[in-house]
Amino acid sequence: MTIWTPTLPDDGPRYRRIAEAMAEAIGRGELAPGEKLPPQRQLADRLGVTVGTITRAYAEAQRQGWVASRVGSGTYVRRSAEDDHVPFFRAGQPAGDGVIDISMSLPPPHPLRAQGLQRALRTITEDPEALQAATDYQPEAGSETQRRRIAAWQGSLGLPDDPSRLLITQGGQHGIHLVARTLAQPGDLVAGDALTYPGFVCAAQQAHLRLAAVPMDEDGMDVEALARLCARQPPRLLYVTPDLNNPTGVRLSEARRERLAALAREHDIWLVEDAVQYLPEAERGTPLIELAPERTLHIFSTSKVMAGGLRIGSLTVPEQLQERLCSALRSQSWMVPPLMVEAACRWMEDPGSRELLRWQVEELAARRALALERLAAYGPLSREGSSLIWLPLPAGRRSSEVQALLARRGVKVSTPEPFCMGSEPAPQAVRLCLGPAETREILDRALTIVDELLSEPPTSPWQTL
Repeated sequence: MTIWTPTLPDDGPRYRRIAEAMAEAIGRGELAPGEKLPPQRQLADRLGVTVGTITRAYAEAQRQGWVASRVGSGTYVRRSAEDDHVPFFRAGQPAGDGVIDISMSLPPPHPLRAQGLQRALRTITEDPEALQAATDYQPEAGSETQRRRIAAWQGSLGLPDDPSRLLITQGGQHGIHLVARTLAQPGDLVAGDALTYPGFVCAAQQAHLRLAAVPMDEDGMDVEALARLCARQPPRLLYVTPDLNNPTGVRLSEARRERLAALAREHDIWLVEDAVQYLPEAERGTPLIELAPERTLHIFSTSKVMAGGLRIGSLTVPEQLQERLCSALRSQSWMVPPLMVEAACRWMEDPGSRELLRWQVEELAARRALALERLAAYGPLSREGSSLIWLPLPAGRRSSEVQALLARRGVKVSTPEPFCMGSEPAPQAVRLCLGPAETREILDRALTIVDELLSEPPTSPWQTL
């Protein structure tokens, strides 16, 4: 049997060079999913290094999600569907009877959602040309007509509206995955807020990228900390949610946005601007795509304003990246299903969609006021227009304990762990989502349970010796 033996560059620590060579070999297909890596002593002898160096290299590769270790068996190239290294991240899990789920960032229920989709589908069935187009192959980025319609809808929301730079995607997560796979190679460094959307973390790990967490404060990402990172090793791309950090709700200040754009130009960094967490236009800052249009990729979708199940989104990109991203999209699925795109376009153009969005903004404002009042004693944090509440826990409380106790009382919330970049420690807080509850009354019941739990003394830590 041939033993995989990498050729190592001369610079950098040996263990890291071995781990990065491993990632590159996985990316090229030299090491296949499920393939067993050489025993550590054998590889050490082949490379002329110590066993300790190989041990550190394997540990680094496992930390980055490229491989998985099995006790008593060895180390294997990770199979993404089988190994449990990737953090838990799954949307739309059904809650049991009587459980109030405020853990998922979903828009509030309203009959207009089903009605809007129903009208859109009905008009398609009555339009022979639309039905024919829905059965034909379309360009990878979507048909020119559909891209113009989506761009016009985004423009009405104060978002990027240039159809020539817009690619239609299967939702925001698909856009993130496309960017991670296309603009970075296995082993490349990518960065983001210390607490950020788990979908980016998972996409980066699936692409075998190294993660760097940038500290945050009340003004968002600490851009000077990012500058220090760039001085050591600039990330290939930077994932940012400048208007509404998920989970904390923090907004990136205008001064930091300008500094971020300058750093991206100085160090040749691609900026991935995720705007899927919708905010009214008055509550947003200057988009990064306006400050650095030549290196910003802007992500949006229908999930927070219409319905997540549509799986229709947009990726607005610099002109020089269009061909590469279109090739990646074609290789994955050829195109986004044109029937779903047409349904989304017709729903966007329906006056009912504007009525739905107006109602949603007002409803979330009322729910937010209710939550801030109900939980005022604990210092809840939430941006105007947001559907998220970031709730720091009282001294002595731990997020995992609070989550478990709330689950026993019929309320599901999110802890910070899935939002942590890399091995960053998680703060003691929970995220509450105001949208999923069917009514304000049901949301108020959940908030009352949270209030009651936090007002009780912490459970005893003396459970082990």
